[in-house]
Amino acid sequence: MAAEVSEKKLEEKKSRVVILVALVGIFVAVNIYLFAAGRLPSNFEGLGIMIAAGLSLAIYSFLYRDNPIYKFAEHIYIGLSVGYIIVYNYYNALKPNLLDKLFFPPPGERAELWLIVPLFFGILMFFRFSPKHAWVSRWSFAFIVGYGSGMAIPRGVKTMIFAQMEATLRPIEFFDMYGNFNFTAIATLIAIVGILAVLIYFFFSLEHKGPLKVASRVGVWFIMIAFGAQFGYTVMARMSLLIERIRFLLGDWLNVLRS
Repeated sequence: MAAEVSEKKLEEKKSRVVILVALVGIFVAVNIYLFAAGRLPSNFEGLGIMIAAGLSLAIYSFLYRDNPIYKFAEHIYIGLSVGYIIVYNYYNALKPNLLDKLFFPPPGERAELWLIVPLFFGILMFFRFSPKHAWVSRWSFAFIVGYGSGMAIPRGVKTMIFAQMEATLRPIEFFDMYGNFNFTAIATLIAIVGILAVLIYFFFSLEHKGPLKVASRVGVWFIMIAFGAQFGYTVMARMSLLIERIRFLLGDWLNVLRS
């Protein structure tokens, strides 16, 4: 029984390899035709388009199943992204804001010695790579979390709580200065009803019976509408990326779409 299972797995593995080799062969043949027919320029631009198309198709191959081609493209993407972020942060943050001001100040200016403190905490973070001394890096992470929380919480409370409370408590004007009906007043009323209904839904000190049950049910509807709108926005953002990739593959690579 075990031999049959292993033989079946071996056959499946061989079939996957054959399929992947066939797909790579088709991709190579298509690019040879595109270069020979003049649809792709015979220069570095054409080479870049070919590589970009190959990596895009390699990522989309995950829709079939996890495979070595997808992992290869994934590793390239992650490696290039991490490398770009490291170089970008070095030349745009670390070098001008720390190293140049501390070790290479401009002529006539003093070195800013207080930068030794952030440099010290930054060095401590590298102890994370040592299992024995990883606890030392907690000092840096504690400082980052404390500083980040102190900066983010007041800003979040001001923008997401106080600002909404101010907008909710403003008087509702059903007519403007010219006597025309103000349709934004309806939106304000809906927002007020939604806020109160959602707050009642999360109020668990009293059992949801009678009017509280109705209000909490309305709050559930508002929550579902908000989640649906947020999910729809996320899907549309991903669809726009997909459309751009399809346009690139059919237009810039295969030259099927004409601008």
